[in-house]
Amino acid sequence: MTIGKVIIEADGGARGNPGPAGYGAVVRDPASGEVLAERAAALGVTTNNVAEYRGLIAGLEAAAELGASQVEARMDSKLVVEQMSGRWQIKHPGLRPLAAEVATLVRKFEHVTYTWIPRERNRAADALANAAMDAAAGKGGSAAGKLDGETAFGIVTAWDADAFPIVPDADAATGAAASRTATSGGLDSRAGTASGRAAGGTATARPREDWAPRTAPATRLVLVRHGETEMTAQKRYSGRGDVPLSAVGEEQAAAAGRRVAGLRPDRVVSSPLSRCKATAAAIAAAAGGIPVGVENDLIECDFGVWEAMTFGDVREQYPAELDAWLASTSVAPPKGESFQQVAKRVRGAMGKLQKAYEGQTVVIVSHVSPIKLILRDALAAGDAFLYRLLLDPAGVSIVDVWPDGGVSVRSVNDTAHLQTTP
Repeated sequence: MTIGKVIIEADGGARGNPGPAGYGAVVRDPASGEVLAERAAALGVTTNNVAEYRGLIAGLEAAAELGASQVEARMDSKLVVEQMSGRWQIKHPGLRPLAAEVATLVRKFEHVTYTWIPRERNRAADALANAAMDAAAGKGGSAAGKLDGETAFGIVTAWDADAFPIVPDADAATGAAASRTATSGGLDSRAGTASGRAAGGTATARPREDWAPRTAPATRLVLVRHGETEMTAQKRYSGRGDVPLSAVGEEQAAAAGRRVAGLRPDRVVSSPLSRCKATAAAIAAAAGGIPVGVENDLIECDFGVWEAMTFGDVREQYPAELDAWLASTSVAPPKGESFQQVAKRVRGAMGKLQKAYEGQTVVIVSHVSPIKLILRDALAAGDAFLYRLLLDPAGVSIVDVWPDGGVSVRSVNDTAHLQTTP
């Protein structure tokens, strides 16, 4: 099976040089950023450069297993990128066998591109490498399941390939790029270099990672969790079940409406479930009758057979499944939906909304899982963020986004409007 082009993010490191080492590699879909494969392992005691090469090799092996025909390999190792691009000689004898192994793997593809990226844009692979080293050192945890296809694609995670061009399907202007074809040969044993031809990099829009004032108007996303339901009060999994707001939830929705009205929103977009639509209606009324629309992809995670169960119920009846679910965002509850799947559809929804309502203030009424995933991406956080963030019923979060990819998180889970004066 051929899947076309993939992006590999690879890294390796050693704690000491040489020292205990490990590598990590992530294979992504270039259009959506979805994680297609992850590889990580500890290497014992070796050098940083060896670990970096091992990360690239693991990524290429994973891409080959997926049936990819083209690869863009992104690394923050200038040495590996330049050596495999043929611009630097491979002088260290310990690296030549590794470079030869890379060259052999490259022949499995029609085209391979190497791109240097800054270290901060290679956090996903770096996290896997560090997790592997931690596991080998007995610090607990595992390299598996640490990432989400949708986690950081760089400093800012893309919600949509066009609206947030963090993972462009082109050579980055921020680093050296070189391309190789499967027929370009492997190592030139006479020169000790990797043969290949350089490809001119094309400047690609990058997100603004600074505090400089922007001239274009921001699209303001006001994220509101729906008001309380009976299931919320009982701390039960409430996914696709269409439960209404409780009396308390209706009061919370009205309070959220008064709070959000002060932001002068242009419209409200809601999940299709009634608890969100009722909250959205209260907000729209408080804001002067602004339009309300429904976006189906803002619906809550499908918790499958866990629906309406408490955490304790699930722990008792599905202990292994719960442990697997908590360990990786790629795992779904039985007959349910994984957080990676939720993230993919929510990103698509956010991209559509930003394009449709650019420069406007849009209230998004949704659920815990979608809002957490949106905030995780906006903050370029890891998956641990999902388990550490609390979102109260009718809590309000505000995120500003700009056409150049800039993101500013202005507030998270504001509940001041829900507090009563004694």
